[in-house]
Amino acid sequence: MVYGLSSILGRLLNYVIMTPYLTRIFTNQAEYGIVTELYAYIALLMVFFTYRMETTFFRFGNQKEHANQAFSTAAIAILISTAGFVLALAGFSKPIAYWLDYPDHPEYVWLFTLILGVDAISVIPFARLRLENHPVRFAFIRLANIFANIFFIFFFLEICPWLIQKGWHLTWLYQPENRVSYVFLSNLLASVASFILLLPLLIRMPWVIDFSLLRKMLRYTGPLVLAGLAGSINQFIGNPMLKYFTPGTLQDKLVQLGLFGAAAKIPILMTLFTQAFNYAAEPFFFRHAQRDDSRIIYAQVAQAFTLVGAIAFAGIMLYIDLVAVLIGPNYRAAVGIVPILLMAYVFLGIFYNFSIWYKLADKTSIGGAIALGGSIITIVLNILLIPSLGYFGPAWAALACYGFMIGTCYWTGQKYYPIPYPIGRMTTYILASMAAYGWGLLNAHWFGHNLFIKLAMNTVVLLALIGFVLYIERAVIARQWAQFQKR
Repeated sequence: MVYGLSSILGRLLNYVIMTPYLTRIFTNQAEYGIVTELYAYIALLMVFFTYRMETTFFRFGNQKEHANQAFSTAAIAILISTAGFVLALAGFSKPIAYWLDYPDHPEYVWLFTLILGVDAISVIPFARLRLENHPVRFAFIRLANIFANIFFIFFFLEICPWLIQKGWHLTWLYQPENRVSYVFLSNLLASVASFILLLPLLIRMPWVIDFSLLRKMLRYTGPLVLAGLAGSINQFIGNPMLKYFTPGTLQDKLVQLGLFGAAAKIPILMTLFTQAFNYAAEPFFFRHAQRDDSRIIYAQVAQAFTLVGAIAFAGIMLYIDLVAVLIGPNYRAAVGIVPILLMAYVFLGIFYNFSIWYKLADKTSIGGAIALGGSIITIVLNILLIPSLGYFGPAWAALACYGFMIGTCYWTGQKYYPIPYPIGRMTTYILASMAAYGWGLLNAHWFGHNLFIKLAMNTVVLLALIGFVLYIERAVIARQWAQFQKR
């Protein structure tokens, strides 16, 4: 709960404060398109910077006697490789900026390279806090990062212009024509602040690298890098592909990218839930792997996730008129992609559950192949759909990709590491949530002239959905209630 709360609360604060702010201050949608594109590249490149070493650390450091050895080996390896990646990207900052169509802004490349570097060397310390059950410290540092980022953005985009208007000479610190850079600079400063809080973990570790262990870790993580890269492609490649496959001028392309990036912030509520779940679930799955009833537990966790995800999907869509207020009026034309992306992220969370089998069975190569197949689907569908559907293309591609991945992951898992997932119940939850959304569309047609009545009727729909779920799970609820009374 603490891991989930810290992740959701921190990102929700960032979402509730920064998304409305940035989509209003960047009234030019193309500016927000630049932010969206470069953050997509950060997400894609982070796989190479970290090469999924945090998951590998969970695998080799989950026994107490080997934790220090695995921690120092993983941390030193990340430090060395990160230094090389940062020098390489920084050295080619001008050609990269030219390739990105920002030849006058090589500082964009410098900034996102440094963000990547600082975040990468923080990954293993964060993983150790998770593995050793220090959720409060983990949560504090995560929240400190979010608050620092919010503070610096407001400092550069609000306080500095105000001080300049009052006569302060701050042109050396702030240039209003280059506002996009300050979004990335704020992120960099926040990342440095959180790294400083993690630094004691690195200082106290034994600065020794076990090359024999490193070889085992690299063999294990190799397929995970492929899976991680494929996963990042599946989640983020649609953003830059919008820029390169949308017809029109560069300005037209960036506007499409800005609209998609802003509207995609609404489904981030579901993304927060799946990410928070994954933070806590991955080490949880490894810790319980030796239990006799571990597979039953994994099945129950997947069922519970699907239930909550389905209700969250219906809840967001039934109140989309209120949720959409979080993005600026100039960006709400793209709100039609929200239900597609929401369901895609529900599928992604189910995939997180199903994917545990190949990590426990050391069959990570199969996981890499599944993710690679999803990436091919994502790329091909984006190429085919973007020219005609615009920003709807990446949304449909994401849904198709994750649908393929959960299907293939479940099928291969049942063959190599069978887990008794209640597929019938999980499918029922999703279909019921989609039926609730469809009912909400009818309410919009019938009562669209009166927002209050429409929301009231949608509340009835949401309560009906919850009541339906409680009814079909009445036996489980009765059993849990009986156990509670015995205590």
